[in-house]
Amino acid sequence: MAKGEGSEQCCSNASLLAKGVGESSDVIKLPAKNECRKKLTVCNKICYGIGGAPYQITGCALGFFLQLYLLDIAQLDPSLASIILFVGRAWDAVTDPTVGFLVSRSPWTRFGRMMPWIMLSTPLAVLSYFLIWYVPPFENGKVFWYLFFYCTFQALQTCFHVPYSALTMFISSDQKERDSATAYRMTVEVLGTLIGTAVQGQIVGMFNAPCIHGPGDMMSEMNVSLSLNQTDHTISLQHTRVAYMIASAVISSIYILCAIVLFFGVKEQKEAGRLQSEPLSFFQGIKLVMGYGPYAKLVMVFLFTSLAFMLLEGNFALFCSYTLGFRNDFQNVLLVIMLSATLTIPFWQWFLTRFGKKTAVYVGTLSVVPFLILVVCIKSNLVVTYVVSFFAGVAVAAAFLLPWSMLPDVVDDFQVRNPESAGHEALFYSFYVFFTKFASGVSLGVSTLSLDFAGYISRGCSQPSNVDLTLKILVSAGPIVFIMIGLGILYSYPIDEVRRTKNRKRLQELRDNEADSETDSAELANII
Repeated sequence: MAKGEGSEQCCSNASLLAKGVGESSDVIKLPAKNECRKKLTVCNKICYGIGGAPYQITGCALGFFLQLYLLDIAQLDPSLASIILFVGRAWDAVTDPTVGFLVSRSPWTRFGRMMPWIMLSTPLAVLSYFLIWYVPPFENGKVFWYLFFYCTFQALQTCFHVPYSALTMFISSDQKERDSATAYRMTVEVLGTLIGTAVQGQIVGMFNAPCIHGPGDMMSEMNVSLSLNQTDHTISLQHTRVAYMIASAVISSIYILCAIVLFFGVKEQKEAGRLQSEPLSFFQGIKLVMGYGPYAKLVMVFLFTSLAFMLLEGNFALFCSYTLGFRNDFQNVLLVIMLSATLTIPFWQWFLTRFGKKTAVYVGTLSVVPFLILVVCIKSNLVVTYVVSFFAGVAVAAAFLLPWSMLPDVVDDFQVRNPESAGHEALFYSFYVFFTKFASGVSLGVSTLSLDFAGYISRGCSQPSNVDLTLKILVSAGPIVFIMIGLGILYSYPIDEVRRTKNRKRLQELRDNEADSETDSAELANII
């Protein structure tokens, strides 16, 4: 509450100053008020952070469990499941720049420019999310059912997430306040992944669908037992399907609650001197954003690092279930990763403040490499797997925090070098989200197709050796290669701590000049 008290004290001092200058008080009061609005209370930051939870909760549930759900619960062919996953994420990626373009051209309302998008998209997004986890009572057309509702949900969630991401630039004009709010957001978002993993994993884990023995691991007496208990297996599968629906209902309720907290706890700041330039066409926006060197490099860095972590996320449940043999414990392993990530977010916030953001990216991302190697080299051991998962979560925390902490720096750098071009924040954020979702779509599609080629058996108690090898590549070798490519590009990223400091000072000078100009205009109006 210290920041909140400081903000109130600032406003109090400004009021006393205004009262002490007599007739000119009306002129001085406006800039003083704007200065006060730069400070965010702890409550504001927490409410802002809570708004990021729905994206991570649903994204975590879909990322960890959707592939497993489509293959083993909906019982789709792996090739069809890969089509759903790839097309859904590709469609999601395409909608990001489209929504960003529309948001950038949206008029300012009494609720702001971003909030109407967030609130209006929430009810339909929740409904479509719930229907993703429902198995329709027909076989023909089941693929189109999942494809339609998956694409619909991704589009509606984009209408929530892109404005929410751009909201960072409108909650405060102070860079330190935005960095602090981003740290709150990342902490809540990682907590959201923890909640998503816990809700989905623990509820579904209580009703785990039985596996089916293959020819190589089934004895003759098992044949008899299986035929006698086929009805029990069907009932158990139905229980698992109901468990997925219960989990989706719980997550949908949390989604709505977080949107309400964001709406009432955060107010967009429409700064008096911050004018929006002429609206751009869609392709002009693409050229503007992708033509800016530092932004293009940052996007490429996190395209490859996101691809690495998406491969790990999308295949880790299958890896734990089949390669490591922890079919009944994989949800707990995922929970350990997310819990570790949640606990270490404050450490990475301190680290980037102390040593700089580029250094934090190098250290945080590289820290996962030894554990990716270890998890595929050691013999299957549950205790060792838990230890490896804990330390892997430390790197996951860095992967969550650092991209969103660095993106406002690029926007500030652009504004310093292009002061005549303003109001394009949503475009920068939407294209960044586009590339991360594109990485997700590629990783999920390639992963599922690879498993299909390797001979994956739906709900099999064991998998062919080719499937085990494929899963090891997808959770270890592949992510390591993409991490190295991303960090190689990061070497040429030009915005360091010195440049950030200069940009902050320059932007403050520009805002001060705009405030002085507005004060002069107010004085002239009073004289007239």
